[in-house]
Amino acid sequence: MARYESGQRDHSGIRVRRATAEDAGAITRVFLASRAAAMPYLPRVHSDEDTLAWITHVVLPDSTVWVAESGGGASGSVELLGFAALAGEELDHLYLRPDALRRGIGTRLLAQVRQAAPERLSLYVFQRNTGARAFYERHGFTAAGFDDGGRNEENEPDVLYRWVA
Repeated sequence: MARYESGQRDHSGIRVRRATAEDAGAITRVFLASRAAAMPYLPRVHSDEDTLAWITHVVLPDSTVWVAESGGGASGSVELLGFAALAGEELDHLYLRPDALRRGIGTRLLAQVRQAAPERLSLYVFQRNTGARAFYERHGFTAAGFDDGGRNEENEPDVLYRWVA
């Protein structure tokens, strides 16, 4: 797996950097768009405004968050393509815009998370999210437990995955 310094652009012009409070709106848009596209079966339990408040007041201050972005060259326009949030040794979130899939951006964000938690990681994925499950399994995560959905507010069965260096 390629190693990048935070903020360094890769060959495709993608840069991963630490998120700031100013990224909350763009992170929220990625979160909502990704979930709608990849998991249309999930109930919407929060409004867009409540989701923005949660990203702003919970996710960003309580986690280490990185964003992947493109642009910023001559045009000056920067597009946020995805984000990852790490709380201790738990990968709480890794979401990409639907049009940013299969370009190595998720792998790049996961590499950044692994640099910050090099010994072990855990995460939860909804059981029906086969695309995410395949992604994590390709990156060495193994299923460690299955839940009936009682632990999440969507009441959707999920899987605990673990990775150990």
